[in-house]
Amino acid sequence: MAATIAGLLATAGRPLFSFEFFPPKDDAGTEQLWRTVKLLEPLAPDFVSVTYGANGSSRDRTIAVTHRLATQTSLRTMGHLTAASQSVAELEATIDAYGEAGVRHILAIRGDMPGGPTVPWQAHPEGLPNATKLVELIKSRGDYCVGVAAFPDGHPSRNDLALDARLLLDKEHAGASFAVTQLFFRVPAYVELVDRVRSIGCTLPIIAGVQPITQYSQIERFATLSGAPIPDDVRRRLEAVSDNPGEVREVGTQIASEFAEDLLAAGAPGLHFFTLNRSVATRAIWAGLRHR
Repeated sequence: MAATIAGLLATAGRPLFSFEFFPPKDDAGTEQLWRTVKLLEPLAPDFVSVTYGANGSSRDRTIAVTHRLATQTSLRTMGHLTAASQSVAELEATIDAYGEAGVRHILAIRGDMPGGPTVPWQAHPEGLPNATKLVELIKSRGDYCVGVAAFPDGHPSRNDLALDARLLLDKEHAGASFAVTQLFFRVPAYVELVDRVRSIGCTLPIIAGVQPITQYSQIERFATLSGAPIPDDVRRRLEAVSDNPGEVREVGTQIASEFAEDLLAAGAPGLHFFTLNRSVATRAIWAGLRHR
């Protein structure tokens, strides 16, 4: 049996590297995704993952992409699953669909309400109240290796770092084997997160998420998604080249490369690249890390 992500984290003796994709909405997006997969697969990442709409909106497309990755490529594949806006029966159907495709890794996420992460959470009347219960449900459906989300800058809906740490510990007790961070841009936030959860007994390996800013228009959007402002030095470097899209991509990739190197130096057991279904920046960062 192939090693699980948890097994690799425990035995690899090196940081893991992985890529995240999202399910395309149209034919053009589909062609773009599979071009990217073709370019990234030769890099032999330790795993890849496919996102799932915050409220289950991309369920069928996520399952289809995950199935194709698992059956038509050499890539160890992880499907995402969110609890928001879905009944237990719907969640069980998705879990079982992953299993039928041979996908044994699932990233369990509470998800957001349709209005975004700051909209007050409300459980589906026939659903689950949180990600901890989702982990329990997944584990009850079979031999799955389950990952969960971690928030270096705090979950945007709570702004309570201590509570976030306790919830991560709860997820570990429920059966999670590792965590992947949401978008963030400060290495100290990652280090503080690890220290915080270790201080209360959480032992989950925490893989750090990395995403370069390759368009100036992404700055505010990424700040909203991460729940924290873009660091001033990052903003200044991008503003200095904001009139030149090519230089924005180059500077954004360089900033992400420095960020990745600093995360590894800080002890991150893995880096998870949010590719946005593009390969150029990811390959550039990867190449730099290989020769560090």
